[in-house]
Amino acid sequence: MTPGLSLDANATEPLRPEARAAVLEALDLPGNPSSVHAEGRTARRLLEDSRRRIAARFGARPQDVVFTAGGTEANTLAITGLASGRRILVGATEHPAVLRAAPAATPLPVLSDGTIDLAALELALAEGGPALVCLMAANNETGVLHPIAEAAALCRRHGALLHVDAVQAAGRVALPDGADSLALSAHKLGGPKGAGALLLRPGLDPVPLIAGGGQERGRRGGTEPLPAIAGFAAAAEVARPDPRLGGLRDAIEAGIAAIAPEARCPGAAAPRLPNTTAITLPGAPAETQVIALDLMGVRVSAGAACSSGKVGASHVLAAMGLGSDAGCTIRVSLPWNTPDDTAERFIGAWGAMRERLRWQAA
Repeated sequence: MTPGLSLDANATEPLRPEARAAVLEALDLPGNPSSVHAEGRTARRLLEDSRRRIAARFGARPQDVVFTAGGTEANTLAITGLASGRRILVGATEHPAVLRAAPAATPLPVLSDGTIDLAALELALAEGGPALVCLMAANNETGVLHPIAEAAALCRRHGALLHVDAVQAAGRVALPDGADSLALSAHKLGGPKGAGALLLRPGLDPVPLIAGGGQERGRRGGTEPLPAIAGFAAAAEVARPDPRLGGLRDAIEAGIAAIAPEARCPGAAAPRLPNTTAITLPGAPAETQVIALDLMGVRVSAGAACSSGKVGASHVLAAMGLGSDAGCTIRVSLPWNTPDDTAERFIGAWGAMRERLRWQAA
């Protein structure tokens, strides 16, 4: 029997073998990294070695890496911890974790290709008063890459801070320069669930969400989850941009266009993550498509995977102007271990689904 296709890497990547080995090794360490005895010092050495490795991988100083429980906490720590006395400006297509952390923020529109409207950002920054701007490096639904370097230049010109949600971009593309803070998540790059990090520009010191016992230089209390952090560091070191995935993504889009002229791929005109495509099939609700493909052993998603299992119209696609088609779009995101025959197999399953839905609608 042919194994199924798991094409939902933007929800979570498969665990990399290097990360698994690091987690298992760390599980054998009994000490608490905050303890001063021998077992504690051994655990502390592994913690700080992991911190140094992640800092080196993503261009930060070790002392500016704050470990968190994941990307949601890292984003929330940045937004709540750095926003004092500042207006918050948030891209319209940001992840729900960012939007919910700043419910009173001023939304920034995106262009039809999904990239941030830089002219609108500059106008908003010029309205007066210091600001905290929140932009994702790569969109989780479409893979669209924002022009972060240009946005960072605007922020510097107006004395604003720039927080970048790099959860989807890390390990898949080179991360942009210019962020004042940057959020990461281990399981999005092939590490274990339960660990993330906030990388800070030197000199920034966010107000902690969790005071606890003073861990992480007082910026995030609570005993660090050492096995997850060790796996995070191991995965970060081996997660690199893979041009093979871009070729498979392009083959999928070309195959869909050949058999379904009515289909389209939102965001395809913009720079994107190599592993991600959004596919709109007008008239076919996303939930119906996801379920139909799942029954054929093909696992995809619609919208963010952090919405309590809900499938519905995407705020990302609505902001891009898709109208009713926003509810007819699925996301295909290729994992690091995607088989070479993925494009052929997916196109076959998607085409069969399309024909079945057309027959049922007739």
